[in-house]
Amino acid sequence: MPVVITVLNSYSGWALAAEGFMLGYPLLTEVGALIGFSGAILTWIMCEAMNRDVWSVILGGAGTKGAKGANLEGGGGEKFEIEGEVTVETVNGLAMAMREAKSISIVPGYGLAVAQAQFAIATIVKDLTKRGKVVKFGIHPVAGRMPGQLNVLLAEAGVPYDQVEEMDEINDTFTNTDVVLVIGASDTVNNAAEDDPNCSIAGMPVMRVWNAKKVFVLKRNLACERAKRASFEEDEKALRN
Repeated sequence: MPVVITVLNSYSGWALAAEGFMLGYPLLTEVGALIGFSGAILTWIMCEAMNRDVWSVILGGAGTKGAKGANLEGGGGEKFEIEGEVTVETVNGLAMAMREAKSISIVPGYGLAVAQAQFAIATIVKDLTKRGKVVKFGIHPVAGRMPGQLNVLLAEAGVPYDQVEEMDEINDTFTNTDVVLVIGASDTVNNAAEDDPNCSIAGMPVMRVWNAKKVFVLKRNLACERAKRASFEEDEKALRN
């Protein structure tokens, strides 16, 4: 999806440049060329981040069985079996884990944008920082539905720039991280991209959150009935305390 958006953005720029050329309006041509080139550069960055060829993405290579069009070594193999089971934690359990942790990493995804949770998480991070915790945000290049969407949302919420790191910067620090909080992110933290050659995102670099000491994943479709009944005020109070 992010690649398709950047491609369409680039197309709109070239169309604007062509319109300026036909109307004899140099300024329109220059602006269109700027938009076209910026969209093309973003497209290239997104494809590099997904380890995909741009044509395979546009023509349907990403998201198809076997990662058709992926730049992988080898491929194929037996079907990947998922082992283990989901362990449901309460808000109080999460709050206790963050209270005891010294280093915390937060990996947001499109779910954070949909829930408009950037302001709430920024407030929580501010409180944790005051308590002496080292808090970092890890942003995957293709997280969200638009390039840089999560960076903009966090900046809008007032999160300091020095607390936001890119995937390459934060991946090596997960082994020394006490708690990782994944908020509405799925594909960008999926270890099947590295372990399962039949996965549709096989070969795509991901955030290796599983290397941390504890990982909490906030997923709406995995919410338990107890969490559904808990009020927002109780959850916020538990996190603040």
